[in-house]
Amino acid sequence: MNALTQDSRRAAERVGLSSDTIVIDGGKPLHGAVEVRGAKNLVTKAMVAALLADRPSVLHDVPAIADVNVVTGMLGAYGVSVATDGKGTYRLDPKNVERAHFAEIDALAGESRIPILFCGPLLHRIGEALIPDLGGCRIGDRPINFHMDSLRAFGAIVDKSYEGIRLTAPDGLHGADIELPYPSVGATEQVLLTSVLAEGTTELRNAAIEPEIMDLIAILQKMGAIITVEPNRVVFVEGVERLSGYEHRAMFDRNEAASWASAALATGGDIFVSGARQQDLTTFLNVYRKVGGAFDVREDGIRFWKPAGALRPVEIETDVHPGFMTDWQQPLVVALTQAEGRSLVHETVYENRFGFTEALVAMGADIRVVPGGVETSTRRVPRRPLEQTAVIQGPTPLTGADIVVPDLRGGFSHLIAALTARGRSRVSNLGLIGRGYERFTEKLTDLGAEFALED
Repeated sequence: MNALTQDSRRAAERVGLSSDTIVIDGGKPLHGAVEVRGAKNLVTKAMVAALLADRPSVLHDVPAIADVNVVTGMLGAYGVSVATDGKGTYRLDPKNVERAHFAEIDALAGESRIPILFCGPLLHRIGEALIPDLGGCRIGDRPINFHMDSLRAFGAIVDKSYEGIRLTAPDGLHGADIELPYPSVGATEQVLLTSVLAEGTTELRNAAIEPEIMDLIAILQKMGAIITVEPNRVVFVEGVERLSGYEHRAMFDRNEAASWASAALATGGDIFVSGARQQDLTTFLNVYRKVGGAFDVREDGIRFWKPAGALRPVEIETDVHPGFMTDWQQPLVVALTQAEGRSLVHETVYENRFGFTEALVAMGADIRVVPGGVETSTRRVPRRPLEQTAVIQGPTPLTGADIVVPDLRGGFSHLIAALTARGRSRVSNLGLIGRGYERFTEKLTDLGAEFALED
């Protein structure tokens, strides 16, 4: 059994999936309603932030996903008491924070990259942080040098060993002047979680400004932090001596919402996504309309459906917020295989994000990936050496196939392809999807999908 399969099976077990393989009879429109709760890209960071407090914190709308279980286990290893009511509310009490054994942290982390964000809070609380080798989705190079360089700027000492990375701060952490080479979400989170208790003022330039970042800043402000967001991606943080606990309702998962919207479009269905909000999906909604999809914004969510008529080809460039998210292109690419004409999707964030298209080609899609990207007169996002372009010619009928899920977003895109395709598909490594999609098999049932988990 390879490491990817092992990680997938662990993830499946963490979210209560009885099998790591699903068999889908596709070619039928999805109809019904699903609910999205707290964003994967916020709740796990909010849970880590509880380490910084001297009192308990309460977080609402936490989804039942594998990454939440990873953080829960790691917090427990460090002495943080984590209790849940089973309905999405978590109470995190950090009063008994203590050192953890490296082997335990390594086992709990698995392939997750979440441990890197424990560094700043642990340096503040216990003066030491141990980080195992980091995994995560296999979508391209995700270097940790942005994180390590930032931590060094605060005064941390970073030592590498055969086990992983050990960080110490014998003289404490101090405010720093930091400019990120790229507006990395993870590195911005690292600076925020480290700077709030660092002595002095921190200036962060070229920061990420995603809605999840803004929600994390709101949480830290509730705890007593002083954070100012200025124009042109500049963030100032004035360090404080102590932070209290927080109570917060996490923002909705806009990536999951976009995924279900794309499923409605690809299958010719009609899905109401309860909990989705227009403000944080504006860029996606514009593209959705250009493709030929329809939506109705309501007070409690957004209805997505495919009207009569053909889907239209589009040109998309992924970018950091407020651009078109890289996590949105993968599920939408499946729908674009059914559009009449040539679509171009320029991926400028990760260099290997189109690996999932190999399975789509095997199912009948006409997709060609161009290394280095394609120049067009309409390009607006700055070119990057790592970028690629997917050239999608449609419409092409998809037929069922055996598929191995490679990563979280690509995996859900494979589910959409299997639901769109005529015939039967067998999708394995299902647990990886459970890292970020809550109770997705139950939601498929609610939408009328025909499938069975393999014994």
